[in-house]
Amino acid sequence: MILLPFENIEFQLALLLLIAVGGYLVAAYIHQSAVVGEILLGLIVGPSVLGLITYTDFVSALAQMGAIIMLFVIGFDFHFKSILKFDYFVIGTCGVIIPWLTGFLCAEFIGYTYEGSFFIAAALTATSIAITANVLKEMGKLHTKVANAIIGTAVIDDILALIILSVTIDFVSGATQFTDILIAVVRPVFFIILAALAGLYLVDKIIVKIDNSEIAVKFPEFIFLFGLCIAFVYALLSEFFGISPMIGAFIAGVSINKVSLKHSLSIKKGSEYLYIPFAAIFFISLGVLVDIHEVTQAIIPFILLLTIVAALSKFIGCSIPAKMLGMDKHDSLVIGSGMIPRGEMAMIIALVGLSMGIINQDAFISIIMASLICTIITPLLLKDWLFREKHEYTE
Repeated sequence: MILLPFENIEFQLALLLLIAVGGYLVAAYIHQSAVVGEILLGLIVGPSVLGLITYTDFVSALAQMGAIIMLFVIGFDFHFKSILKFDYFVIGTCGVIIPWLTGFLCAEFIGYTYEGSFFIAAALTATSIAITANVLKEMGKLHTKVANAIIGTAVIDDILALIILSVTIDFVSGATQFTDILIAVVRPVFFIILAALAGLYLVDKIIVKIDNSEIAVKFPEFIFLFGLCIAFVYALLSEFFGISPMIGAFIAGVSINKVSLKHSLSIKKGSEYLYIPFAAIFFISLGVLVDIHEVTQAIIPFILLLTIVAALSKFIGCSIPAKMLGMDKHDSLVIGSGMIPRGEMAMIIALVGLSMGIINQDAFISIIMASLICTIITPLLLKDWLFREKHEYTE
């Protein structure tokens, strides 16, 4: 069987990497984050314009790999004590409740059923940790108090969004039980605690022991491969426990970032080389995922309304609690803006609702489009507004 050039894997990969290069050029030209340039070019080469690349299993796998590696690398810049704080739990809870309520009322106003409104509201609850974390890394702002707050709050968001999804599914199926809700709450928390303890007290000791062995002396790259394996194992287990694989990879990075190596190549430096191409492919895939042709004139008002509700509810729901908890005005605004992006969790919830027949294709497309617009908004807010004046933040 002879594949057309556009269907060839080598062609697709070469084109994705070429687009990544182009994304940086576009971003430099328009003075924006590379994320914006890559998403825009993803839209152009995807089904929306040229149709050179579609969201195939191959592209999806590369994008998933990029997201996992990206959060694994970012995890090296954080510590559990700086992101696991009660204040972030409060901000995250408010940042879930307010988008859920406003999303539900928005869907009700448009005319969706209670069941459909529940799914649309649930899709607005989770923040995409990958978008903001990458933008902050690109701007050199990861080692800041506000970055800790955003990451810590986003982790809480992901857990609460999982619980809301579980409760929503039970509600629409008419089988809401206390035990199901309790399991949905306990399961992700149990995983995070267990994964963190395993990383801090077991995995790092194994890495140090291997680093002092003959195989590490002979093959300095051995530890890097082992560390990367840990990242994907954590991502796999995270998905098994029902939360985003990216959260698992992030925990893996945080867990082993204090390991001191004597004979081996740095896990972080090695991962950063992979981070560059695969993270770019992840952001390109967000643009490829969208097909503008599916956006009809009839659903444009709902897309705009949903985007406004999604952005403002998360911005207000996180920035006001942050200010009330003692953070200054600038940090509060950064946290609110950094929590705006929606990503994989919103798309998963929308897809579940579509597959169950609870929401229709128009609602599904509207959620995808609103998520994409929210994703593009964040780099613009952070780079052009909130960090226009250089100001260093410390713990």
